[in-house]
Amino acid sequence: MKAVVDTNVLLVANGQHPDVSPECVQACVDRLQTLQAKGVVVIDDAYHILGEYQHKTNLAPPKGVGDIFLKWLLRNVGNPNHVEVVSITEAAPEHFAEFPGDALQEQFDPPDRKFPAVANAHPDKPPIWQAADCKWLDWHSTLATHGVRVEFLCPQDTLRFYRSKFPGQPVSLATVPEALPLSDHE
Repeated sequence: MKAVVDTNVLLVANGQHPDVSPECVQACVDRLQTLQAKGVVVIDDAYHILGEYQHKTNLAPPKGVGDIFLKWLLRNVGNPNHVEVVSITEAAPEHFAEFPGDALQEQFDPPDRKFPAVANAHPDKPPIWQAADCKWLDWHSTLATHGVRVEFLCPQDTLRFYRSKFPGQPVSLATVPEALPLSDHE
């Protein structure tokens, strides 16, 4: 199992997102712990992802599963059995040459652009794990046309947030890709 992990997965696992369901927290905890035990995290060589993780979590001392995951990741950054590093080119601030699709990059939240760029730069195009950021519902189909897959670990929560944030916008569970069970990733 390989994955690019959006920062919100760590934050949800830490209990730092009070509006998510207990099932969502548990899904994020389970995924991070499984990734630590038998998976590979994909990050960028300029440490854009690690920098964001460090800015939004607490390592002294670690208090939640997301913090513990980051501490494990930092210890294993040189171990290719657990961490694979890809190069991405920052052509302008938060604008990456490896981003899959220039038109979509302009629509994307600038701080989130690094995740698709890293997934796209990796030869295996690992999925991006997304917890509860509902804006990704508008982007995941276009990313998929470029071979970059988004796995929503909390599809029900994501859909609920989308309906609340964008009332009247059409979205249904049919457009929300379900997260695969852990057994499908092993």
